[in-house]
Amino acid sequence: MFEGLTSRFEKIFKYLRGQGKLTESNIKEALREVRLALLEADVHYRVVRDFVKNIEERAIGQEVLSSLTPGQQVIKIVHEELIALLGGTPAKLQLDGPPPVPIMLVGLQGSGKTTTAAKLALMLKKERRSPCLVPADIYRPAAIDQLKVLGSQINVPVYPSQKDLKPEEIVRDAINFCKSNNCDTIIVDTAGRLHIDEPLMEELQRLKQILEPREILLVVDAMTGQDAVKVSETFHEALGITGVVLTKLDGDARGGAALSIRAVTGCPVKFVGIGEKLDAIEIFYPDRMSSRILGMGDVLTIIEKAQEAIDEEEAKKLVKKLKEDSYTLEDFRDQIRQIKRLGSLERIIGLLPGVGMLKELKNAKIDPKEFIRLEAIINSMTKEERKNPDIINASRKRRIAQGSGTTVQDVNRLLKGFEEMRKMMRQMTVSTGIATSGKSKKKKKKRTFFPF
Repeated sequence: MFEGLTSRFEKIFKYLRGQGKLTESNIKEALREVRLALLEADVHYRVVRDFVKNIEERAIGQEVLSSLTPGQQVIKIVHEELIALLGGTPAKLQLDGPPPVPIMLVGLQGSGKTTTAAKLALMLKKERRSPCLVPADIYRPAAIDQLKVLGSQINVPVYPSQKDLKPEEIVRDAINFCKSNNCDTIIVDTAGRLHIDEPLMEELQRLKQILEPREILLVVDAMTGQDAVKVSETFHEALGITGVVLTKLDGDARGGAALSIRAVTGCPVKFVGIGEKLDAIEIFYPDRMSSRILGMGDVLTIIEKAQEAIDEEEAKKLVKKLKEDSYTLEDFRDQIRQIKRLGSLERIIGLLPGVGMLKELKNAKIDPKEFIRLEAIINSMTKEERKNPDIINASRKRRIAQGSGTTVQDVNRLLKGFEEMRKMMRQMTVSTGIATSGKSKKKKKKRTFFPF
């Protein structure tokens, strides 16, 4: 989403690092580029004005001009000011109070409220809460059915709303439904419109009085740019929203809404939607988002995703197999499945520090179907073939290819790639001083080995 802004910042920082000594004039020149970059990214003009003013006041002070690395000092200041602009610290959901704790989702039609409701329910379920979904949108065709389907996918109860009931009646009955089903959180998906109108706001205000929600989250489509800021202001004035959920952050929007909403409305961005899958939602961390925008990567998010996807016991078994030099195609298949659980590899690569500078990685297109193809080939092998691929001859390759719907060339590529990976892992065990079974335990000279 922030690709254009990130590339502009990278050029500005490259210029600053190249200056042996910073002066007031070349700092102002760099800040002029910062101002243009933010305006082009559709950031609100008042936000840009205040942001650049804050940086200028700090950058032209003695802490920068007298520093041994003035360019780095300016970059540090930009990073800190950007974190402050985005909210400083992550704003968590307020879920204290007697159950069921009500959460009300509001927003315009098409912003992604219904899907966001299911995403939040799944996130809360992972945190050992017991959420319940309530469809209160009786106007949009199939809105109730859509939430029921999503609820069944994540195994979360959904209140059986009816179109002939008023939204006020639905939420009253839903509270009792949640209590009888031992649900501690109630997530209400309200109606939206294509534009803001008085009847919509009056209905939402009535629902607010009945529910007394602990959280009122405004769901905003990040692709709408400056309109997202206007929508946030209007909803906040009418309802007093407690936070914002930005959807479609994985799209090609310029990112201005994410940078403007907090500063203009005072409401924090609490979550961001990063894809269509129901687990594609993240807590909004201002410091991590600032690092991404400035091309510094987001290693913490990568680590968290890896911890969610990789089973600790499986990891221990893999280490043991590496020590014993008994890594097989079955282990390779298990790793493929874990990689698939990480989500989009292109996005994971984008979170690595410095990738913006590497065009080869930045523009890499990874086809997720390739993992499905590899897994299908391995599944078409016998257990003996997966444990000992050396026995796979020409006739076996033809059988495997036919069984997996691939070609013999695909099978050959998989076997070659697996053998190269196995060699790489042997070298890694040597470089880390791990002796493999059946090998001499004589101390070997360490070698530097880079698997990537």
